[in-house]
Amino acid sequence: MNPQKIFIIQTAFLGDVVLTTPLIKAVKRKYPHSKIFFLLIPQTKELLQNNPDLDGVIVYDKKNKEKGVSSFLALAKKIRASGFDLAFIPHRSFRSALLAYLARIPQRIGFDKSSGAFLFTQKIKYIQNQPESKRNLSLLETDMPPENDCLPELFPSEDDFKYIEELFISWDVKKEDKIVGIAPGSVWNTKRWLPERFGEVAESLIEKLGVKVIFTGGKEDEKLCLEIASNMKSKPLIAAGKTSPLQSAALISRCHVILSNDTAPMHIAVAMRVPVVAIFGSTIPEFGFAPTGKNDVVIQKKLYCRPCGIHGRKKCPEKHFRCMKEITAAEVFEGVAKVWSANL
Repeated sequence: MNPQKIFIIQTAFLGDVVLTTPLIKAVKRKYPHSKIFFLLIPQTKELLQNNPDLDGVIVYDKKNKEKGVSSFLALAKKIRASGFDLAFIPHRSFRSALLAYLARIPQRIGFDKSSGAFLFTQKIKYIQNQPESKRNLSLLETDMPPENDCLPELFPSEDDFKYIEELFISWDVKKEDKIVGIAPGSVWNTKRWLPERFGEVAESLIEKLGVKVIFTGGKEDEKLCLEIASNMKSKPLIAAGKTSPLQSAALISRCHVILSNDTAPMHIAVAMRVPVVAIFGSTIPEFGFAPTGKNDVVIQKKLYCRPCGIHGRKKCPEKHFRCMKEITAAEVFEGVAKVWSANL
């Protein structure tokens, strides 16, 4: 019997939600007459606007307004009243598994490595070195879709694109200008390449290739971007803090290449089919979170201490930070220039 209402739970970071979008599409293809809803946090809510395969979202403010047991139980009651038949739970937290269980969703499918796997009605093997978007698709237990359907997708609105065009006009960015986007931020310090080297690369891109460089990111990245720009002779443009997630996607779609740490803009770029040069420090591509576009490049150093954590850390546990310090501005510029020239 086909389910009438399907629930997908992913309350992690922006990048995690982006990488769950192929699952939304695949669920809709398998169950075309079902209604699909998605649980996420306030910071990621906007990402799924305009998604043609989604019927609605439920926002769970788990770290602020809905923090605590009583709010959690109230949410479970609300979801139970919605009458979902099937839940896919790519998020591997105990709380996500418990929520689906308390909501009494009859079929609950998640990964065997989830800390709440014992609460699932069906456990799917978690394959460590598989790209996350494909790993999420494995929850459906169907043949893997065509490669392009394994890539994430985002759907900025006409207003999002219009906002970016107006921003570009204010910056005197013309349609014929070649643009490189740079995303130097990250929630985790050990995922951040050295700020001064981002500046060196940006300087070289402007001077040697004649491109426009735009620093992008969230409000939390604005200070970092301004500091990098303040030490440059050729001033870049700063979009960090000026765009919402989907406006960022619209901006990234105008770029010829994105230079990023292992963080959300990298996944957004893949979703907008823009080539990525990604810098990996404490984390490794084998975790499944590397960019998956056909022209994407990862720059990293093989070291005895990598990886030191799946999410990164506040400080280098070995106190040398070689994973980032040994990546030079010259090799990153060369990587960006190569991808840029290949996509002219």
